[in-house]
Amino acid sequence: MSSIRVLKNFLAISRHKSVAAAAREIGLTAAAAGQQLQQLEADIGVELFDRTKRSMTLNHHGRSLVEPIQEIIARYEALGSDFKSELSGTIVLGALVSTLMGAFGNTLNELKQSYPELEIKLIAGLSNNFLDQVIEGSLDAAIVTESPYALPQNVQWTELYSEPMVLIYPTVKNRKNFSTKSTSDDLPFIRFERNTWTGHLVDQTIRANKMVIKDSMELNSVEAIIELVRQGLGFAIVPRLANIAWETDKKLHISELAGKTIFRKVGLLERKKHSRQNVTQIIKQHFLSVLLN
Repeated sequence: MSSIRVLKNFLAISRHKSVAAAAREIGLTAAAAGQQLQQLEADIGVELFDRTKRSMTLNHHGRSLVEPIQEIIARYEALGSDFKSELSGTIVLGALVSTLMGAFGNTLNELKQSYPELEIKLIAGLSNNFLDQVIEGSLDAAIVTESPYALPQNVQWTELYSEPMVLIYPTVKNRKNFSTKSTSDDLPFIRFERNTWTGHLVDQTIRANKMVIKDSMELNSVEAIIELVRQGLGFAIVPRLANIAWETDKKLHISELAGKTIFRKVGLLERKKHSRQNVTQIIKQHFLSVLLN
């Protein structure tokens, strides 16, 4: 019967879609990781990946095993937990980079300090990509914005906090009052990628405030957009992140929108049943306690 190490190797390969990348994560040689996967497939009696020369993708057999294997590992790592007060084991979280610069970044630090036996593995990406990864079980949960679409019945999203969408523009001499109507000809708009969940919020903000803009660049990174604005290459609409020194940045102006304020809601996306709900429950309780205080 396959060992816990072999099962962890399978999950790592399913995340990375590469034996070599998985081997680096778990501290094995690529040859050893490949042998462990072959051992698991021999034990089960079916192949778990569709293989090409460049990548490995879970097939339907592999996808069906992700959640049961995660549960086996979680139960193994929880052995003796009745004798411990802290959480332990590993949770794999997807997170928007911008949420780490927002309120969730603070929570992550507090979680690590409160539960030193808990290992948190973070995977960076976009909200719409995380949905598929949560469903297939390669992520235990993800910190994402609220979906503009209806979610599948087997997943749930819990709001943790919200951030107002704000207007940012570069510091320019002799320009005290910024107006998109008066400057759209000489200062282009830097847009967050339209087909992302945050991109939908930007479009919603533009419509709600009847803004006149001229598109210039389209990016899928809030951090990159902020830096381009700082360099004077345009203006943008972004969520007001908690861990950026907006008021003291001499190269950047931030302004509330004159019309309707749209909020980016950030929350925790997870399957309705999964093996790491003890950890996700702690995350949700943390933000609830912040709201109550």
